[in-house]
Amino acid sequence: MNTPIDFLLWVKGPAFNVAVTVFVLGILIRLFEILMLGRSPNYAEAKGSEFSAGVKTLFTRFLPERSSFKRAPFTVIGGYIWHIGFLIVLFLFVPHIELIHGTLGIEWPGLSSYLVDAVTAVTLITLLAMLIDRLIHPVKRLLSGPEDYLVWLLTFLPLLTGYLAYHRLINPYPLVLGIHILSAELLMIVFPFTKLMHTLTFVLARWYNGAIAGRKGVQS
Repeated sequence: MNTPIDFLLWVKGPAFNVAVTVFVLGILIRLFEILMLGRSPNYAEAKGSEFSAGVKTLFTRFLPERSSFKRAPFTVIGGYIWHIGFLIVLFLFVPHIELIHGTLGIEWPGLSSYLVDAVTAVTLITLLAMLIDRLIHPVKRLLSGPEDYLVWLLTFLPLLTGYLAYHRLINPYPLVLGIHILSAELLMIVFPFTKLMHTLTFVLARWYNGAIAGRKGVQS
């Protein structure tokens, strides 16, 4: 890799293939581990429906509890902003949709590049604010470990490098584009083995909690 073009071709070729392989196999292994844990038999008489209660909980938990919002409004609001912003940038930016289409053969309409650019800026600012809050809040700082900061960094870098590449703030362009792609690939590689996996496992966890409560006939 003697030139930025060589680096870009490497991250778009061999590095991308490695990242996708680790990402897919890692997720399958983690889901297999979770499903293999099984459930202890419950011999108590069911007082309600597990399935309907589980499905209901999947959606009701998207709204924060009032007590949580009162205790930490910044954490709740900031969490919603950056999660939604990240998903918009990832799935509604036209170049990303074209990449998904080239890889999986599926596509959907995207948003204006100017709108996605604005969302990216807001998401970056929110992530920085939440990092500062984590560092200065005594309880959050105490509860935070190396993995929390690693996950923050690997979430922040693809947004930052993508913003820099879109505005061509670093030259040569193939170099910053390659760095952006590589940062996304690093995120994919660590995804199955860190707290980022909750992006998928939250569905199982919420349904299970709702199902258990539904079987007991209580509100989850």
